[in-house]
Amino acid sequence: MGEVVGCGLIAHVPTIMLPLEIRKELNNGADFSLVGGLQRLKAEVLKKLDYDIVLVLDSHWFTTVEFVITSHDRRQGKYTSDELPRGMSQVPYDLPGDPDFARLVSGKARENGTWITPIADPYLPIQYATVNVAHYLQKADEAWLSMSCAQTGETEDFLRAGRALRAAIAESGKRIVLLASGAMSHKFWPLQKLRAHEAAGVQHIFSAEHAAADLERIEWFKRGEHARVIQTMPDFLRFKPEANFGHYLMMAAALGEQELTAPGRLFSEYENSIGTGQVHIWFDRPTGGWTGQKKAAE
Repeated sequence: MGEVVGCGLIAHVPTIMLPLEIRKELNNGADFSLVGGLQRLKAEVLKKLDYDIVLVLDSHWFTTVEFVITSHDRRQGKYTSDELPRGMSQVPYDLPGDPDFARLVSGKARENGTWITPIADPYLPIQYATVNVAHYLQKADEAWLSMSCAQTGETEDFLRAGRALRAAIAESGKRIVLLASGAMSHKFWPLQKLRAHEAAGVQHIFSAEHAAADLERIEWFKRGEHARVIQTMPDFLRFKPEANFGHYLMMAAALGEQELTAPGRLFSEYENSIGTGQVHIWFDRPTGGWTGQKKAAE
């Protein structure tokens, strides 16, 4: 039986790829806690875990008529962002794949009421929500796959995709790390104002209401109240969470959705990125396993 050995809501903001001196310049002489948080997450958690696959639930990869999962034997090259080429230019990546696992996930889609297609096209673009976190968290030769967030998807669609993941993981015999790579609230400052809001402080989040919505959910995550997060999605959508929070919802559904009670550990402060809410929260595998994974194996 396969299982998820750990998972997290992980920020991938371009700031983490800038040189230290520029990060300090943007943040009043201090580094952003997101950088050190990724370094600690690798050293304190991932290096001590045994796993075969990292699956990045990529909030920057928008597909339209289906979810897509990468099924390459390997993805390698250099990444330059079309969005922010000044800060993310020719970043090298070399990510082994697992085509069999990707096909297994696809095979569980229709029975869960959704559509997931494995794609191995060597020209398929890669997104920085994958590249940036792999830059900090890749260990050695573990497989790294990415799965898209359908831009036409609603909350139920993301939960269905997560249920398909749950069934595939249980059947796979693989040990999996799930990374929900994306922000919480995701409203940018307008261009003429954003340079005044590049520092990490909460006062730079787009509005006090956006920050309050994020911080409320962070407290729920810390207490393991995932059901509350899922049940209040209609309210949270008012604050424009990145990718409709699909990256988190797929992760949660893969682990039992409203039955998920794993408490979260913060590996960063809650920080601003030109108006958006960013944080690293890690959820350890509970003793005895995840409720959702045990049910999927029955």
